[in-house]
Amino acid sequence: MNDLKELITIFSEIDDPKMMTKFFEELFTEAERKDFASRWGLMKDLKMGISQRKIAKARHISLCKITRGSKLLKSGNSVSGKMIEKYLKPNTP
Repeated sequence: MNDLKELITIFSEIDDPKMMTKFFEELFTEAERKDFASRWGLMKDLKMGISQRKIAKARHISLCKITRGSKLLKSGNSVSGKMIEKYLKPNTP
């Protein structure tokens, strides 16, 4: 198994948020973790309809990075888009 496939398998097996947090802290630098979070945040912003220019200004990131996220969400079969929809929905009992 190659390293990326192995890592994806490990991610899918960790179901404890504390353990996943620790794993991320051990595996990724603080800057890498911030980059992951920033990418997730910009994708959520796009999904909520915030303009790319406003996102760029608020998050201090390039329009190129935002455009990539926008194209992903428009593709129709984006796993990221489906996950964002899941987490943006208000919790219902």
